Amino acid sequence: MMNLKTKENFSRSPSQLALGLAFGIAFGFLLQKGGATKYEVILQQLLLEDFTVIKIMLSAVVTGMIGIYIMKSLGWVEIYPKSGSLGKNIIGGLLFGVGFAILGYCPGTIAGAIGNGYLDALVGGVIGMWVGTGLFAALFPRLNRGILQKGDYGDKTLPELFKVNDWVIVVPAVVLIVLLLVWIESAGL
Repeated sequence: MMNLKTKENFSRSPSQLALGLAFGIAFGFLLQKGGATKYEVILQQLLLEDFTVIKIMLSAVVTGMIGIYIMKSLGWVEIYPKSGSLGKNIIGGLLFGVGFAILGYCPGTIAGAIGNGYLDALVGGVIGMWVGTGLFAALFPRLNRGILQKGDYGDKTLPELFKVNDWVIVVPAVVLIVLLLVWIESAGL
């Protein structure tokens, strides 16, 4: 069984690194094929005119959720989420949202757009990530004593929080997301 909790228990063998690189390349390829690395597609998403990006992301959430919980059920992986709080989600969402709104890319689509050769993603994206990271690092001591600790819910997954079997949360979540995807597609969005 793979234990993901500590560095000591996590092997970084060349084959694992190669597998990670292969999955990263496949993810970038699929982002590019789906159009999510194009500024126009992301802008249309932000204007609620083209839902390509949300369809890609929701499909990835469903695939990842099912895959992780199947592997967990088989004993192949253990899940060790980071501690969370409403404050962390608010600050993270604001930083992400500001960068996304200014540049029109998120970190994943920046990497894909750089792979496509888009100069705006290379210059704006890299500088934006450095500035955002730097600001957060500079403000972290103050934020960590204040808003980041507000609404702390610990390191629990939703099934742990509600004290239910994983699949009691996963199955309805997958059904709801799939229904939402079907609705978006049938609405022509």
